[in-house]
Amino acid sequence: MSSSGQSRAASRSAQQRGRRRARATVLAAAVGSCVAVAVFVYTRDTPNAASQAAAPEPARTVAARSARFNAIVRIAAVGDTTLGSDASRPSRPSALLRRARPFLVGDVVLGNLETALTNGGSSKCAAGGSSCFSFRAPPSFARALAGAGFTVLNLANNHANDYGPTGRQQTVKALRAAGLRTTGRPGEITVVRVEGTRIAILGFAPYPWAQDALDLSGAATLVRRAAQRADLVIVTAHIGAEGSAATHVRPGPETFLGEQRGNPMAFAHRVVNAGADLVAMHGPHVLRALEWYRGRLIAYSLGNFSAFGNFNIAGSGGISAVLQADLHSDGRLAKARLVPLVLLGKGEPVADPSRRALTVVRTLSRSDIGQRAPRVLSSGEIRPPGG
Repeated sequence: MSSSGQSRAASRSAQQRGRRRARATVLAAAVGSCVAVAVFVYTRDTPNAASQAAAPEPARTVAARSARFNAIVRIAAVGDTTLGSDASRPSRPSALLRRARPFLVGDVVLGNLETALTNGGSSKCAAGGSSCFSFRAPPSFARALAGAGFTVLNLANNHANDYGPTGRQQTVKALRAAGLRTTGRPGEITVVRVEGTRIAILGFAPYPWAQDALDLSGAATLVRRAAQRADLVIVTAHIGAEGSAATHVRPGPETFLGEQRGNPMAFAHRVVNAGADLVAMHGPHVLRALEWYRGRLIAYSLGNFSAFGNFNIAGSGGISAVLQADLHSDGRLAKARLVPLVLLGKGEPVADPSRRALTVVRTLSRSDIGQRAPRVLSSGEIRPPGG
């Protein structure tokens, strides 16, 4: 483990000594346009937590903690996911995702949902305009996402507000009815438990209905808060310029059609410095580089995952991947790999026998990241630089 990883693990262990290993409960109810915030309730072991922390722990307690921090949590993450629009949507959304289902396996399976699941709301494109795109599907389509293997959907993106507050509220309601969790709204920290390990998932985007990716200090504060309450912190962000000309990530802010789209490198480094253990980004609609930063893996864009005629999947837009990462409970990466996909037809994700995603990501990582670029093997395995 790197020195920074050791210090972070030691800090988290120290924070946990004064707490009972109690159940963390997420209260995630939206009222009107207000956003759910994860609330955690802890009870102290004794009134004198400092003296309790200084006392030797029983061997059984030490063994239990050691076992927990050696546990492995499996994460799978994909990029931009749509289920069509009013103009074109699948009659059976489960069929759209069926062939990618074997790769969406993990304790946490995370995607960026760019479709409002609603029958109501007013489209942002109601006033017209050839450059306006709004994506909507029936709330019942949430069941297809659950059936495909997803467990958490990020709602921090530009299309989450395509049908206004009504659309956002109905989307959350539909996802929860299907047994799915959400993240990405202002202040939202979503926590799931995997056999005693707590995983916090946070989503960001440069929009007022999302946790703001432009506010780096605010992002760091939220990540630190999550790190105090969970063993692992996963950050996802819809950030950066778009299109085939946006495959490279460089230091500095990015824009698209005059809109501020954030500074992906500065954002990723800031949240890792604050305690994030894995960063998975999307938004450019193409694959981007990987970075190994302070012992943590950053994916700068996982590209398009699914569409139905509403994304440009020609060329680089149709080359995709699933990021699979196994993390120890203290944040150390046990192993990771990319599963290469290609989008066929109107945007169906399937395994890519030519494995183009691996070549794309390997080349971009070397050119854009340099010495901090992880190695991407022909098997899809991701290894630290020099590993």
